[in-house]
Amino acid sequence: MKSARLLVALALGAVPLAGCGLQPMYAGGGNGAVARGLAGIQVSAIEGRGGWLVRNALNDQLANRSSGAPRYRLDVRLDDQLEAYALLSDDTVGRERRTLRARYQLVDIASGATVIDATAGSDAGIDVVSSDYATIAAEQTALENLAKVVADRIVANVALQLRKNEGLPKADAGAR
Repeated sequence: MKSARLLVALALGAVPLAGCGLQPMYAGGGNGAVARGLAGIQVSAIEGRGGWLVRNALNDQLANRSSGAPRYRLDVRLDDQLEAYALLSDDTVGRERRTLRARYQLVDIASGATVIDATAGSDAGIDVVSSDYATIAAEQTALENLAKVVADRIVANVALQLRKNEGLPKADAGAR
């Protein structure tokens, strides 16, 4: 009796969700429009150590398995800032902030049209300690973590645009 009521309550609760418009991002699995679109992206070289980290993270997520020529090129420019703040009473720095911002463009290789022009970024706080080695290691670790976060955000936005435009069939679809 109790389980029958629970089942009816769950069924009634699911009715409003059916009309909410949510759709799976990767509908169709590896053969879906988003997966095919992501597989057809070539990531251009990105300058600097942060660029190397972001490019590797992007390539890992995009997993370019396309056997043919890529359809899109992803151009990324990074701005990596490390700034000191939180001065202590002896005029030494107590904290640093590392900010990694990326401006990226998804370009249709065939037409040269920019399909997506957007930005992504993240930041991290770093404690400055008496050991220079530990501070440098913390700065490098922050850069590695930020590169992964920025790459995640870029891929998520590109996948969202691909889903919204069903693989971007037109060169100008989703342009910003």
